[in-house]
Amino acid sequence: MNQDPNCIVIASRYIKGASIVGWPFKRLMFSMSAVRIARHSLKLRNVKDPMSDFFALPHHVLKNIEFDIQDFKILLEILVKDKNLKVREIPFTFNDPHFGKSTLDSRVIFNYTKAIWQLYRYGRNSSKAIQNKQERRGLVLFLSKAARFFTVGASGLLINYIISSLLTGGTVSNLWYIHGTLVGILVSITTNFLLNKLWTFEDKNFSLYHTLKQYGLFVAFSSLGASIQLLLVYLLVESGLSYSPSLIIAVATAAISNFILNKKWTFHEKIWK
Repeated sequence: MNQDPNCIVIASRYIKGASIVGWPFKRLMFSMSAVRIARHSLKLRNVKDPMSDFFALPHHVLKNIEFDIQDFKILLEILVKDKNLKVREIPFTFNDPHFGKSTLDSRVIFNYTKAIWQLYRYGRNSSKAIQNKQERRGLVLFLSKAARFFTVGASGLLINYIISSLLTGGTVSNLWYIHGTLVGILVSITTNFLLNKLWTFEDKNFSLYHTLKQYGLFVAFSSLGASIQLLLVYLLVESGLSYSPSLIIAVATAAISNFILNKKWTFHEKIWK
């Protein structure tokens, strides 16, 4: 425990080498059943004896726990409310000071049931809070990467325009405008890929095979996005919608699908991350 400040040591009655002396059969069965119910309902499966009365832990752990359960096993509450504790169990021989007498009565059963229910609700509410926090964090990360991806896309449009203009306007060369535009598209796709790899998805693996595979997928999904945009514009305009809103819908749909496909398949990230 001196080596790990987040370790709790439990004297366990239910691990190899431990034994119980002086309990009648009824008390033993109740104890074993109560332990099993507590372990499974409160998700303490890594602890064999979460209802032990003998344990040791660093003092600072108790400062972070607000105790609510009255007249019952304090260890249960500690284990439920501090999930960062590392558990170490050691065997011991439990000798009942009330040898031959069972302390099992209705009050004990009532307190046990009440404590389990309270801790179960606490754990469920805590899990929901953690899940909500993770979902909010996931949304922020998703929107952040989407914003980076679309910012890179906007820079690609600018690069495309500059390259195409330089190659066809006589500043650098006098290429046929179709050829100049194709070069501009190729350069902008390449810069988009590199910026997204480094900035948006923070992928530092530049091995040749890995990078070429990613680049091929990026080009394929970019081409698919362009095809989706053209198809949607055609379908929406032909259905009676004017060109401007049709173009906005098509561009948004193509951009979102392009981002999600590249996030999932090109850079192997979970979509909601």
